[in-house]
Amino acid sequence: MWWSWPLLPALVFFSVLSVVRVQTAPCQTCRKLTDSFIKGLEKTSNKNFGGGNTAWEEEKLAKYARSETRLLEIVEAACDKSDFDCNKLLEQLEDQVETWWFHRQQEAPDLFEWLCIEELQLCCPPGRFGPDCKECLSGPGGVCGGLGRCEGEGTRLGDGECVCDPGYFGQLCQSCADGYYREKSSNHSTPACAACYHSCKKCSGPEDYKCVDCKPGWILHDNKCVDTDECGTELARCLSNTYCHNTDGSYECRGCDQACVGCMGSGPARCKKCARGYKLRGAKCLDVDECSERAIACPGLNEACFNEEGSFRCECADGFIRRDSICVENQPYTGPEKGLFDDMTDDEVLVLQQMFFGVVICALATLAAKGDMVFTAIFIGGVAAMAGYWLSEKGDRMLDGFLKGR
Repeated sequence: MWWSWPLLPALVFFSVLSVVRVQTAPCQTCRKLTDSFIKGLEKTSNKNFGGGNTAWEEEKLAKYARSETRLLEIVEAACDKSDFDCNKLLEQLEDQVETWWFHRQQEAPDLFEWLCIEELQLCCPPGRFGPDCKECLSGPGGVCGGLGRCEGEGTRLGDGECVCDPGYFGQLCQSCADGYYREKSSNHSTPACAACYHSCKKCSGPEDYKCVDCKPGWILHDNKCVDTDECGTELARCLSNTYCHNTDGSYECRGCDQACVGCMGSGPARCKKCARGYKLRGAKCLDVDECSERAIACPGLNEACFNEEGSFRCECADGFIRRDSICVENQPYTGPEKGLFDDMTDDEVLVLQQMFFGVVICALATLAAKGDMVFTAIFIGGVAAMAGYWLSEKGDRMLDGFLKGR
């Protein structure tokens, strides 16, 4: 055991770390785990037995009820595979669950109370809250007067203040909130709070003429709340190029029409000033057709003008495309131009070779004759004959090739 001393600090550290992790687990996860465990107890209560009353079955059933086999069956089904928090907590609580199963189940039959409240201190009993499980505020109707909930109730969290149900407020939720009134009751119980007319802050009944005070955006007139027109007063605050639109109890700032620079309402007839690309015609700011009013709206060669709302655009005319900011004729691509000899057949190549050799022979003969006129005439005649043959077959192509620099 000589090696046990170096490992002791590490074991203590991991033990403390495990306790800290368990203590930070939420109460609802612990509650969910114990509820699932109890369901597993009920599901396995008579498993593998026919329900007879023989002494053998009673003996086997008693052994199975506290067996490790049953515990494993319950634990394996306690958490869904996808529930990470539940599985993590169950893994950390393996020792505590076994302790309760084999040693504490008789004296502490409520697993949730023993494990989540007493052992782990993750939860509090009903009606209590916070680290010390202090008592929630209570009234005649129970916690928060029965008209709200205690913040953090049942957990080690929260401040214990009452979060009242809609229509109620106060320390114990006993008063009617703004926009609600106390109904009349025929018995001696405390009457409930009911909603006022929607514009009333305080009222004596549900009708619109029973207002006592009004919500913001409304003014009281003969016990009725009348909408305040913020747009007709100095109350509205809207940004430039927007206008005020009155609503019930308030107002909205809406955008001006695109034809306007500043406006007093919706549409091009409520403009304070016309935007660029628009002109005042009658009472409206209307689009200017630059393509028809300008002499040369699109100065580029082969360009066409297209009018748009408040503007225009220049595009290449039909049959033209833009290349390097210039509109050029859109000609279909026919591939690279063919040279003089691209379309020659094998027979034509053979004839050309023969003609070439003939020219070479004539040239050599002329040189041998040292410029004799007879041989020179024969040479010129041969060249002329071959050229005539060639031009008669390929004259057009040769001419086109020379013109194109081929």
